[in-house]
Order: sequence, then C-alpha cells, then structure tokens
Amino acid sequence: MSVRVRFAPSPTGPLHIGGARSALFNWLYARHHGGQFVVRVEDTDLERSSRESEENILNALRWLGIDWDEGITVGGPNEPYRQTERLELYRGLAKELQERGFAYQCYCSEEELAAEREALMAKGELPRYLGRCRHLCAEEKAKFEAAGKKPVVRFKVPENQIISIHDHVRGQVEFESNGIGDFVIMKSDNIPTYNFAVVVDDHDMNISHVVRAEEHLSNTPRQILIYDALGWKKPEFAHISLILGKDRSKMSKRHGATSIEQYEKLGYLPEALVNFLALLGWSPSGEEEILSLEEITKQFSLDRVAKNPAVFDIDKLNWLNGQYIRNYSVAKLTRLAIPYLKEAGYLEGEVTGEKLIWLEQVVSIARNYISYMQEISQHVDIFFQDQVKVEEEDAKEVLTWEQMPVVMQAAATLFTEVEELTEESVKATIKAIGKQTGLKGKFIFQPLRVGITGRTHGPELHQIIPVIGRERTVARLRAMIQ
Repeated sequence: MSVRVRFAPSPTGPLHIGGARSALFNWLYARHHGGQFVVRVEDTDLERSSRESEENILNALRWLGIDWDEGITVGGPNEPYRQTERLELYRGLAKELQERGFAYQCYCSEEELAAEREALMAKGELPRYLGRCRHLCAEEKAKFEAAGKKPVVRFKVPENQIISIHDHVRGQVEFESNGIGDFVIMKSDNIPTYNFAVVVDDHDMNISHVVRAEEHLSNTPRQILIYDALGWKKPEFAHISLILGKDRSKMSKRHGATSIEQYEKLGYLPEALVNFLALLGWSPSGEEEILSLEEITKQFSLDRVAKNPAVFDIDKLNWLNGQYIRNYSVAKLTRLAIPYLKEAGYLEGEVTGEKLIWLEQVVSIARNYISYMQEISQHVDIFFQDQVKVEEEDAKEVLTWEQMPVVMQAAATLFTEVEELTEESVKATIKAIGKQTGLKGKFIFQPLRVGITGRTHGPELHQIIPVIGRERTVARLRAMIQ
C-alpha cells in the first residue's frame, strides 16, 4: 500500500507541542515508507480561525524542518486544502446521505437537547441524541421552517451494532453504536462538523493512514459509520498517547512553554526539539537518545509507539538541547546569540570582522553553561563589563585573604609582560605567579578568579583571560589592589 498521511490543524492559535508531535509522527511515517505527507487546514471554526494562526502553524512546521509534499501553500491534485474552500463538496454529500436515508434534518432547540441530556444522565445513561426528528413528515418540517427554525443535519446511527477497528497503537478497539446517538454532520449555518469534513477530506485526498492524538479515538466510530454509508474504503488508524506533565496531569503552561513559537523565541534548537518530540511516546531500538532526524526516520515505526501517556519533562528537554548546543558550530551559535545579547544591552549595531571573531570566542565558552540560547546573556557579563562586581558571599570572603593583594600585584605585572595572551601563555603565567609568590592551588586561582570575574566559579582562567584581553585583565587586577 502506498502510504499517504496528513496533518490537518485548526488555525485557531499557535502550533502547540501536541500538534507538533502529531505532525512529526505523520511526517516520519511517510518518510520512512517513502510515502507522501499532506498538510491541509480545518478552518470551519469561523469565529476563531485566522490566516495569522495558519501562517504561524506553517512557519512552526518549517522551523522544525517538517516539509510537506502536497497541501496548503505547495498545492497538489486535491486542491483546495482549506475546508472553507470545499463547502460545496460537503453540502453535496450531506444531501446525498439524506436522499439515501442515512441522514435527516433536525429542528430541536438547544433547550430541548439540554433537557434530553439531563434526563438521560439522571437515569445513569450516556447523554446522546435519541432521534426525536428522525421521522418528521413534510408538514412538520414546513411548520418548523415557517417558525424560522434552521435545521442541522444528523447522521442516522444504526442500532445494536458493534463498530470495530484495528488500531496500530491500541490493537482491536470496539464501540457500541447504541451509545453514540445520531450526531450532527452539518450545522444550521450549513457548515460541516469535524467528523463529517474530516472523512470527506481523507477520502478525497486518498489518505491511507490516519495518525492522530488519542483524544480523537472517540470520534472514530462516527467517522467509520460515514465511510460505510458512503461506500468508501476506510483508512488505517493509529491513535498516539496523550502528553502529560511531570506531575502526570494534563500538560499546561505550568509545565513550561506550550507552543513551538515560544521554544523558538527562547532559543531552543529545532533539531533538539524534534529529537525530544520524537521520544514523546516513541522509543528507538537502542539506548541512545540523541538521534539525528535521519536516524529517527530510519527507525520510526508505529509498532514502537507506546499506548501509555508520554511525559513532557522540561529538564530532559533542557539537557538534550544543551547537548545539541555544545555540538553546534560556533559560527551558527553566534548568529543565534546576537539578538539575545543585543536585547540584554551587551551589543549594538552590526557585528562583523574582528568584533565577530571575538564574539565567537565568547560564545564558544558560554555555550558550555546554557540549556537554551536566551540563557547566554546570563553567562557573558565577565567579557563585557569594565568593572568587576563582587556580589557572592564566597567571593567577598576571598577579597579578605592576605594572599589577595600579593597575587593581584604579581599577576598584573606578569600579564603586562606576556607577549601574546593565549591559553598556553596564560597557563605559563599562572605558574610564574606561583613561583614568584610561593603560593599554590586555590591561593592563586581563587584570588585570580575573583579579581578578574568577581566570582569563585566559572570557566577555566586560561580560556577566559585571552578573550577578556590583556588591557582589561590587568586593569581589573590593579583595581583590586587599590
């Protein structure tokens, strides 16, 4: 079977983590099998849908590296790819279902429906529509029409049937038709409901596998009934697990950023986020967790998608992203860092030439201490400040050591005499400070570190001193003696 899968977001907001994972799993399945990936837009929620949200979602997919073979913006043989541009197709098929006795017009008011639901719940039964308008005669319909009532179209659910599907993730799943009730396929404004439009679109676009979130599992029996009524071949289904926070509750803002756009703005790397999303509910064959997109695609299968909920662990994402940051090219990282450093007030104007070369050295050191790029502004002040700020209590204590002025004086003199500051020359100079002062270990390194950075911990001195430069290093050391 030729694999054709799709991602069909509703453009009512940004692309969230759950939607991004669904898109990724579909993309991976298509690419693994040499199939096609379709992106279309379900924009029938007229009040909440917007082209702005649509563009946000498409941009987020592109940023993640998820491309599509057919659909919105790229075109294809099944255009159009927005549901609002396909309304006549849905309306024609809804009419056909009515003519063939599979659907009917319903004039029940919201108040009547609410009363029916309450009565069923009071008896301990599932709330559902019991078919009050199933057998309306022409005279009754005319009376409702004259009163200005606009009908919905309901699908006539057969009684006493078991609706069975084989789900690639959940195995055999069965539903009783008696618990469904006649459901709406066209609203009173002549706009299709999700369950109807999605079946029409999937059939029209020859979708072979529907890979989507577990929350859609309860919609599946309704969709199967529509497929059967229209005499269409059904796709295969796979419902992937929910995503929960670390506390096992439904994922929300308290568990971290929820949209892909937020992660992009925070400076997460798309490769790392894709790697992380792939591991939310899918497991590779080996123990390795840092996997390239090529490796994930090669291994991906629905057989290794878990039934149990996936846990969104922000600490794991930060660790994973940190690993990618440390393996990224310094040039690319520097380009990513510049906007954050400008926002923090460390940079202004164009960063080119020697200034860019120097900044790459800063980024090369700072990247070892960050989980995402926005954090870089918290780790570079030692390279930009003119005066050292000593704020830590441990650092203030070092200032009181009797060795402090001795080390500062020797270091200021010796660093002035060094021909060129390199990692090797800094190491040699620190040895020379020891020989000149007769001090060893922390009694050299701690005063030097506090004198130059204002802190007791941080990158190696032989790494940072060449970047800070001779003039500023010596100035800081002499300032500590005064």
